[in-house]
Amino acid sequence: MAVCARLCGVGPSRGCRRRQQRRGPAETAAADSEPDTDPEEERIEAGVAVLCGGGSGRSSSPSPPPRCSLLELPPELLVEIFASLPGTDLPSLAQVCTKFRHILHTDTIWRRRCREEYGVCENLRKLEITGVSCRDVYAKLLHRYRHILGLWQPDIGPYGGLLNVVVDGLFIIGWMYLPPHDPHVDDPMRFKPLFRIHLTERKSPTVECMYGHRGPHNGHIQIVKKDEFSTKCNQTDHHRMSGGRQEVDLVMEIFKPGLTEFRTWLREEWGRTLEDIFHEHMQELILMKFIYTSQYDNCLTYRRIYLPPSHPDDLIKPGLFKGTYGSHGLEIVMLSFHGKHARATKITGDPNIPAGQQTVEIDLMHRIQLPNVEDLCNFNELSRIVLEVHEQVRQEQQQQEDRTEDSEGARPPTEKVWEPGDRGAAALKEQPVQFVLPVGVTSRNEDYPRTCRMCFYGTGLIADHGFTSPERTPGVFILFDEDRFGFIWLELKSFSLYSRVQATFRNADAPSPQAFEEMLKNIQSLTS
Repeated sequence: MAVCARLCGVGPSRGCRRRQQRRGPAETAAADSEPDTDPEEERIEAGVAVLCGGGSGRSSSPSPPPRCSLLELPPELLVEIFASLPGTDLPSLAQVCTKFRHILHTDTIWRRRCREEYGVCENLRKLEITGVSCRDVYAKLLHRYRHILGLWQPDIGPYGGLLNVVVDGLFIIGWMYLPPHDPHVDDPMRFKPLFRIHLTERKSPTVECMYGHRGPHNGHIQIVKKDEFSTKCNQTDHHRMSGGRQEVDLVMEIFKPGLTEFRTWLREEWGRTLEDIFHEHMQELILMKFIYTSQYDNCLTYRRIYLPPSHPDDLIKPGLFKGTYGSHGLEIVMLSFHGKHARATKITGDPNIPAGQQTVEIDLMHRIQLPNVEDLCNFNELSRIVLEVHEQVRQEQQQQEDRTEDSEGARPPTEKVWEPGDRGAAALKEQPVQFVLPVGVTSRNEDYPRTCRMCFYGTGLIADHGFTSPERTPGVFILFDEDRFGFIWLELKSFSLYSRVQATFRNADAPSPQAFEEMLKNIQSLTS
C-alpha cells in the first residue's frame, strides 16, 4: 500500500488521513486551533487536497483520499513491479486474480528472474524459435534443479573428486575439475563435462550423459536429499570398452617388441619417460576408470561441499589448492582456518590417504624460525628444530590434560606465540627470507619459490596402502605468498607445493560456519 500512497500523492504531509487517525482527540483539536503561517506548508497541503479530490485551499477536515488498488495500475508498471520480485513468490501472486495471472505470462518478467537469480547471460529471445519460453526455463529447468547447483564430491572410493554444477547458457552442466598436469601446480585447472540438462521442444527437461563414446546419450538424475544426488547413464553399452580385454592384450603384444626403443626415443628426444606421461594423465585415467565401471553397474553419488568461510584474521584467504603428492601426482585440497589451527582437507585422494581426510594440520601458535640458507641446506639441522617444537607441543598437550580448569599452566619461555591480532594481511607484509629445500628432500616440482614469509610447525597424515596404520608425523608449513604454500614431511623427506585454484565457483558458499564444520565431518566420516 505504500506504493499506492506514493502514487496518489498522500503520505508524509499533514493532510494524510492515516496520520490524522493516529492523533488523539486532544491533539487533533490543538492542531486545528493552532495558527499556521508557513506559506510553503499551506502550498503543500493545498496540492495534496487537489490530488485527493478535495478542491482547492485549506480545509480543516480534508476529504479522504481515493482508494487505490494495484489492479488500477497500467500493465507496464505491473510488469516492472512483478519482475523485481523473487521468482518463488510469483506463483502465489498468480492466484490473486485473472489479471495478475495473465500479466505473469509476460516473458520479460521471467527473463529478468533467470538473469538475476541464476546468472543466465544467454540471449533468451532466441528461445522463441524452439517455442520454449523464459517461464519454462525458469520453472522447469532452473528452479527444478536448483538444489544441484554448486560444488560436489563424487563417492568413488578413495579418489573423490570435484564436480561443479553450473548454469551454462541454456544448460545446466556438471563439470568435473581436474588438477593440471603433474607437476605444474601453477597451471589452471582442467575440466570435463560429465552430464548436462536442457529443455527440449516438448518443454520437458532432458538429462544427457556426456561421457563415453558415440556422443551424448540419455541419462538420469535423482535428487536423493538436499545435499546429495546421484546420476546414472541409461545407455550403459556406451561405457563399454570396445573389443574388451582381449583386444587390449593383442595391442600390447604388437607393440611390446618396440617398447624399449620407444622409451629410448622419449628420453633422448623429449627428455621424458613413460612414468612422466603416466603421472601427467593419472587423473584422467582415474576419471575414466570410475566413469566406465561405476556408472556401468550402478549410480554415482555426489555429496555437497562448501568453500570455507573467511575471516580478516586468517593467515591467507582460505579456499581450494592444487598440491603435489609424490608418486600420486597432483591432488586438490581445501585449506580452512579454525582458531589456533589451519587444516588442509583432501578433496581428491589416493589409495594411501583417501579423499575427505585431513592431510595437513598447521599449529598457528608455534612459528618456526628457519636457519640461514647455508644451515637450511642441512636436513638434520631443520629436523632438529622441528623435533624440538614437536616435543614442546607434546609437553604442552600433556600439561593441558593434567592441570585443572582454573590453572593457566606455565608456558615455556622459548615459545614464540602467533597471536590472532598478528594474522591476516600482516603476515604477507613481513620481510621475505630466502628459502631452499634441504639436501635429500625430494620434490616433484623444482620450480618452487625461493623466498617465504613465515613458517609454522605442523603435522602431516601418512598411511600404508588402503589407509592402513595412519599416523600424524611432524613437518613444516611454509607460507610463500597469498596463493602458494608448501609442506615438508620430515619422515618421508618429501616436499609438497600447493597453488591456489583460481576458478570462481557460484553457489558454493557455506550458509553458516556451523554448516561448513558439519560438511567437513560428513566427508571425513565416509572414509574413516
